[in-house]
Amino acid sequence: MQPCSRDKSIAEALIAAHDGDVALLYIYLHSRGGEDLEQAARELCRTMGEINAAREKLQRMGLLPEGGSRPAAAEQSARPAPAEELPEYETEDLVRRSKEDAGFAAIVTEAQKVLGHVLSSSDLKRLFGIYDYLALPPEVILMLLNHCVGISQGRRPSMRFIEKEAYVWANREILSLEQAEEYIRSSRQRREDLGRIKESLGILGRELTATEQKYISSWLDMGFGEDCISLAYDRTVTNTGALKWNYMNKILLSWDEKRLHSRAQVEEKEGRRKAAPSQAQAQDKPIDMEALRAIVEKM
Repeated sequence: MQPCSRDKSIAEALIAAHDGDVALLYIYLHSRGGEDLEQAARELCRTMGEINAAREKLQRMGLLPEGGSRPAAAEQSARPAPAEELPEYETEDLVRRSKEDAGFAAIVTEAQKVLGHVLSSSDLKRLFGIYDYLALPPEVILMLLNHCVGISQGRRPSMRFIEKEAYVWANREILSLEQAEEYIRSSRQRREDLGRIKESLGILGRELTATEQKYISSWLDMGFGEDCISLAYDRTVTNTGALKWNYMNKILLSWDEKRLHSRAQVEEKEGRRKAAPSQAQAQDKPIDMEALRAIVEKM
């Protein structure tokens, strides 16, 4: 008998959580329909601390309502956005999981290669938070670590940098190798686009600021290519004498409202407007100096 889509999505979420206590508690609550966590701890041979930790993780995954002990329906199983700060972990928990969990042990080994040193206690807690709290699968975290090396511009990334990028992946629900590969590909393409436009704007010898990156990314998201952005840059410098980001942004926003997203479209629109001269312009003919001289001589 084939499992329904609801059961399959929940099973995939529990597998991605890579936590046996979480899966065990979900199955127990789903099958028994009870709400007594103390009884669950006794029957599952777990401490109340382990049961409460599993319950909180099920709630973060959207598989258990806040404040309740009954599994959530499939319609309510969307992952909520994680909190901005990782929880604190006890050193004993980290040591135990490092020994018992082969997936986490492999992540620790790869992280030490990426960072170039043995992980400190703080680094280990951050890494475990990415694994346990953000619930990214081990193979996805391995790709995350190597992706952070690629975007660190030749420097070794810090664990804080890796944590920030992990939050991006968690919020985008990147939970499979296919999703990770697609994100890395699109991220690489965006960096290449930013680099080309940076050069076309005459910005050399430094990196783009965060605000400059936001401007350019918003223009790319609107559908503008390098040619149209370069045209807006030319208009900006011609009219203001410098690269003024807000002025240039207004030009591109006006083109976006008119659905003009290429240089050819802009020039065609402006060409039609210039092709219709006013009546005053039609009557403004050059003066015939010879005729004027002949009139003066007669006078």
